Amino acid sequence: MPMLFEIHRPRTLENVIGQPKAVSVVTRFIVGRNIGGRAFWLSGPSGSGKTTLARIIGESIADDMHVEEMVADELTAERVRDIRSSMTLSAFGKGGRAYIVNEAHGLRADTIRRLLDVLEGIPGHVCFIFTTTKDGLETLADGQIDAAPLLSRCIRIALTNQGCAGPYAARVMDIAEREGLSAPDRTIKDYIVLAKEHKNNIRAMLTAVEAGCMLAA
Repeated sequence: MPMLFEIHRPRTLENVIGQPKAVSVVTRFIVGRNIGGRAFWLSGPSGSGKTTLARIIGESIADDMHVEEMVADELTAERVRDIRSSMTLSAFGKGGRAYIVNEAHGLRADTIRRLLDVLEGIPGHVCFIFTTTKDGLETLADGQIDAAPLLSRCIRIALTNQGCAGPYAARVMDIAEREGLSAPDRTIKDYIVLAKEHKNNIRAMLTAVEAGCMLAA
């Protein structure tokens, strides 16, 4: 059975909370039908919604079966060659293809070199979305000689965990109550404390709720 944070992961931009600037940028591209032919680089703290936004971007142009998600370690130079061949063909349904690369700070140098060529000429029905933490972004930029050219090919969108305690607390409280995982005497203040304990990481908050942290005061 999926974990709580997967069950309640937002599937639309309207349900994404705490990231108004990032949502505004993504909305502009989706409404303008400008997702295709581009690469996006989403960076931010763990649990801030990077993968959620990446999937929403991908699903705006491609059906689920044509949104391929992987972690950076799985993206080898050989796999990039395969993607380059397959992405020339339109898919069924919406017609697009999306490739999501999570933990992008783990990309290897030979993979990055292959990606540089691929990202130079992305077909209009294809998009790439990379996600990484802020620390990961800094590590990649400092440790890989080809990182700057890679980043220059991407639209960079920064997510934050600042000011998210209130919105995340309200969302997690609502989910906990609907799932029967919140004691009757729990208040929003308890959930704000939970948010602060987990550094505004909504995934960690929901995992703690699933473990029963809000069932007893």
